[in-house]
Amino acid sequence: MVFIMETKSTERVNQTRSVSEFILLGLSSQPEQQKPLFVLFLVIYLVTIAGNLLIILAIRTDPHLQTPMYFFLSFLSFTDICFTTTVVPKMLANFLSERKTISYSGCLTQMYFLYALGNSDSCLLAVMAFDRYVAICDPFHYVTTMNPRLCVLLVSFSCSFPHLHSLLHVLLLNRLTFCASNVIHHFLCDLSPLMKLSCSSTFVNEVVLLMEGAVVLVTPFVCIAFSYLRILIAVLKIPSAAGKRKAFSTCGSHLTVVSLFYGSIFYVYLQPVSTYTTQDHMATIVYTVFSSMLNPFIYSLRNKDLKQGLRKLMNRKTT
Repeated sequence: MVFIMETKSTERVNQTRSVSEFILLGLSSQPEQQKPLFVLFLVIYLVTIAGNLLIILAIRTDPHLQTPMYFFLSFLSFTDICFTTTVVPKMLANFLSERKTISYSGCLTQMYFLYALGNSDSCLLAVMAFDRYVAICDPFHYVTTMNPRLCVLLVSFSCSFPHLHSLLHVLLLNRLTFCASNVIHHFLCDLSPLMKLSCSSTFVNEVVLLMEGAVVLVTPFVCIAFSYLRILIAVLKIPSAAGKRKAFSTCGSHLTVVSLFYGSIFYVYLQPVSTYTTQDHMATIVYTVFSSMLNPFIYSLRNKDLKQGLRKLMNRKTT
């Protein structure tokens, strides 16, 4: 009897460890589409890195951009670079590889940084909305309210707290048993497709994802919505149309980025695991790849000060 119990225990350990790697099916299984997709995403990745680096350099080198709004934007750009780097290089390697594999530890590592950096983006967007709220609704106290100490604290919280959220989900996922298929119907390691592969109960993971995960996602969005509601009320009280346009113009870029980011991320994560399909891949691409690429264009094209800072930076490099 003891021998049987020990054998079953050994079999369960071997069964749990039988999946040492996963296969990422990616965006397409057609061989003729791999190289075009590689070129497309390589260009997107290079544009993302170059665009966000230019934003960071312009803000760091132009004295006129040394304000809280651009301080937060520079960290958003840095986070976007790291966020995209978590996803795209592995995609590019898989486009040119016959075996599109990722190790078990590599999969968990990718998922950890995917969630940590994605939620850092979310928190930074909320911080930027708060900054706009103070600037428009309480302009006379803006300098004292958005002091350097508070700005550093807000950025520190935005970049550190999401790591706890990410670690929680990675630890919960690590306790699951993967004993059947190791094929992930996705181009990255994400919670929903991974939980679908588990042959053990994912009830705890799903409850935590729908409750704690929803809170972490929705709370920054609620803060953004509240900030813009107060901004709208304040702007409507401005008597001149020119004043209203000027106030709204400082928020337009941020609202565009928020809509792009949260629209796609809510579509993916605020649904039960059982309803997750490959159709959600496009929404995932939007918030992991396209959003990071478009952010520099959105902010620079609609912001005169930033365009001037970028112009100065380019002129400095050409001289």
